[in-house]
Amino acid sequence: MENVKKFFAEAIGTLVLVFMGCGSAVFLGAGQDGQPLAVAFAFGLSIVAMAYVIGNVSGCHINPAVSLGALLDNRISPPVFCGYIVSQTAGAIGGAALLKVVSDFAAVDKTTNLGSNLAANAGGIGGAFLVEVILTFIFVLLILGVTADKSKGSIAGVVIGLTLTFVHIVGIPLTGTSVNPARSIGPALFAGGDAMGDLWIFIAAPFVGAALAAVVYRLIKAKNEA
Repeated sequence: MENVKKFFAEAIGTLVLVFMGCGSAVFLGAGQDGQPLAVAFAFGLSIVAMAYVIGNVSGCHINPAVSLGALLDNRISPPVFCGYIVSQTAGAIGGAALLKVVSDFAAVDKTTNLGSNLAANAGGIGGAFLVEVILTFIFVLLILGVTADKSKGSIAGVVIGLTLTFVHIVGIPLTGTSVNPARSIGPALFAGGDAMGDLWIFIAAPFVGAALAAVVYRLIKAKNEA
């Protein structure tokens, strides 16, 4: 029953992240003439809000890359990791579905592709992959560090949310910023086209970045313990 609560919390948290974060990209625009800073804060504030709602239930990963980092740092078990990924992906699809319904009613510009991620602005596959690895590495490394000290629990959500914000500020002009496979899967399923063609980048690269972050964090932790 405890794990069921965790999985449900992760699904709800990811739904909110996708609906609010990608929704801001859809309704405000995230291009050069849009509002990239507002979109970045929408993603960051979604994390802050959910951290204080479900953080004490599931840890508020709401991101398969974060869950991979936790798995590699021995913070969650493989079965819980698998449950988190399924729940997060389901939540992201649900959030994207709700966003599509609302955007259809609002008759917004369809070129937003529901806030899906694309590789073109980063110079193609190689550039997009590198950008996502770097940004995810920074994000997951910060999460592993700030959540290791239980005394920082009251401010961890704010720190993580602000980190996601500055990661988006850099990444939005390049890839739209994923750093989260579930966040990319949901919108891409409804947008189709190039979003689906590029989707594998935004699944693989965040996992690579998260794995690197877990390795580096383990090295840092080992040196501190020594």
